[in-house]
Amino acid sequence: MSQRLSIVRTMIFFAFMAAASGCSSASSPMVLRHSAAAGIQKAPQSLGSWSLRKRMPTRVCCLAAGVVNGILYAVGGDNDINGLHPPFNTLYAYDPTTNTWSTTASMPTARLDAGAGVVNGILFVVGGYNVNLNPGYLNTVEAYDPATDSWTTKASMPVASRALGVGIVNGVLYAVSGWNNTRGYVNTLQAYDAATDSWTIKASIPTARQYLAVGVVKGILYAVGGYDANDKPVNTVEAYDPATDSWTTEAPMPTARWRLSASVLGGRLYAVGGCCDIDNDPLNTVEAYDPATGSWTTEATMPGTRESLATRVAGNALYAVGGIDSFGLSRGNAAFNPR
Repeated sequence: MSQRLSIVRTMIFFAFMAAASGCSSASSPMVLRHSAAAGIQKAPQSLGSWSLRKRMPTRVCCLAAGVVNGILYAVGGDNDINGLHPPFNTLYAYDPTTNTWSTTASMPTARLDAGAGVVNGILFVVGGYNVNLNPGYLNTVEAYDPATDSWTTKASMPVASRALGVGIVNGVLYAVSGWNNTRGYVNTLQAYDAATDSWTIKASIPTARQYLAVGVVKGILYAVGGYDANDKPVNTVEAYDPATDSWTTEAPMPTARWRLSASVLGGRLYAVGGCCDIDNDPLNTVEAYDPATGSWTTEATMPGTRESLATRVAGNALYAVGGIDSFGLSRGNAAFNPR
């Protein structure tokens, strides 16, 4: 009997130690502050799940996307990440309610690495690159109206840019940073007013970069990640307030990366995929930033790795389409539900 009690006590002791160890990490998550001084910290794990949806009709990377009336539009891109092949001008429409893709009117200017945003039900595509044009780095702006399935040409951006980020605040489209062949890294913030079809230059972004991602939460534009002038992926997060025309530095993203995409769902900015080295090894990493707490959480990983993809929110889900996975160009389409 005494030997049995001794064994039981030993088992209870190790069980208690294991439980205590687990609780110490789970009950005390590291909270990031609204400052770069918080450093790079491992984000606490959150909830969320991914599901595979109908794949895109074509394998494509470096595309842009927007959502109008619940329909996700994927536009442009290429089948060569280096931009040595002629890019696409195809516009695909995805309906999440029927899980189907259709092809709509082609964009007038074929391009990859463009930015896109939706203002008043119109999809605007800005900038990008086309190896067949001179110069190949574009300031072209074209607008698609789903109601008429037609495109119109709009006022050109003051500064041509590819691999830029785009965000919409109060009906104004902001084209953030990027790259062109004459200026190199573009630190310009360009604002487009769709009502007047005109551009203005705003306060320059502190950290010029290409292949960054942009999202807007409660009227504040967040620029995350990218590839900077030091030729390395960054975890930098900078926020722009249109009301004051000023930038602030926010808590850094846990994973430094470029060629990622970002979208906002439920008041949180989700940074999806990308790559963290110059070899373009794709990631399945998903991290979410909550501006209310200035903290990042690690979310459920994508079903597969992808970079140079596009993400957008339709309904209650975030969709990740296209890009490059571990096997090459992707037709991938996966939906993320945060809870």
